[in-house]
Amino acid sequence: MSEKIRVGLIGYGFAGRIFHAPFVDAVDGLELAAVVERRTAHSKDKYPGVNVVNDVRHLYEDPSIDLIIVTTPSTDHYAFVKDALLAGKHVVVEKPFTPTSAEADELIALAKEQGKVLSVYHNRRYDGDYLTVKELLRQGMIGEVRDCTFSWDGFDPVMRSTNWREGAQPGTGVFYDLGVHLFDQALTLFGIPDAVNGDVRVQREGAEAHDFFDVTLFYGNQMKVRVKSSKFVREASPRYVLHGTEGSFVKYGTDPQEAALIGGAMPGDRGFGIEPRENWGKLNSSIGSMHFEGVVETFHSSYKGYYDNIYKHITGQAELNVKPEEARNAIRLIELALQSSEEGRTLPVKL
Repeated sequence: MSEKIRVGLIGYGFAGRIFHAPFVDAVDGLELAAVVERRTAHSKDKYPGVNVVNDVRHLYEDPSIDLIIVTTPSTDHYAFVKDALLAGKHVVVEKPFTPTSAEADELIALAKEQGKVLSVYHNRRYDGDYLTVKELLRQGMIGEVRDCTFSWDGFDPVMRSTNWREGAQPGTGVFYDLGVHLFDQALTLFGIPDAVNGDVRVQREGAEAHDFFDVTLFYGNQMKVRVKSSKFVREASPRYVLHGTEGSFVKYGTDPQEAALIGGAMPGDRGFGIEPRENWGKLNSSIGSMHFEGVVETFHSSYKGYYDNIYKHITGQAELNVKPEEARNAIRLIELALQSSEEGRTLPVKL
């Protein structure tokens, strides 16, 4: 392998342009060498040295490309990841991993056979608010957790979009798009639940894909985690609510990185990823004889950390942070929650 890991990016739509290319470019050990754009060459506007190709086979057949990033619609993830692995490339694929856990299992096995790195872009593990929650739990600031709610709501009550995410194909809809992030966070914070109860619906007139979910994960008899999303929330609800034996933590707002990137900011810009004080979460906690009530500064984070880890793992310097097996488990939870919703009953979790 050359001194730098040369990267080929499949797709320069919203995900490729906003969530991948800027962070690949920000990592010293990675070189954004080629981008697949079928009808345009927009990536050259920001990355003039990149080679724009109109067919993915150019990446597969180029021996200088070490890592391929798949940012196609999730309905096509399986095929592109499989082809890239068979071409002998390391692969990062945008979430959700695949529409089914069976497809994810097949790709994980193939990556092992090929001796290649496979990871899924669960960038929300690098959200500052999630990292803040993770540290509060590590330090026991709310004691033993009993009840949590993770929400990703918005107000979009009229179906207007023609985006592929709104179609009826497997792997589409808000449950796969946003729910998979919340499941990944719940799994990394609390582990695999014992049971799941799902309520997944299509609420907007004319919609084909799921646009609402309210799912509860049960951990024994004492703790439950609720993940939910609705298109009919005009008055914002908290992003994170956690209650435990020693206190509570409530956090509004979303990580500022996405909005900054859409606005033209880049990783490394002054203030990038720093959340304003008015969005910091509130902690009300009693530890021992002390009582604390006030705001907790949100961790400063960057999605660059994901690609830093990819580089270090490929070069043998670090363990892989987002393992494909973990991403597969989130897909399996989605399948079980959909089954629970269809059957109207709580199901045991068998991943």
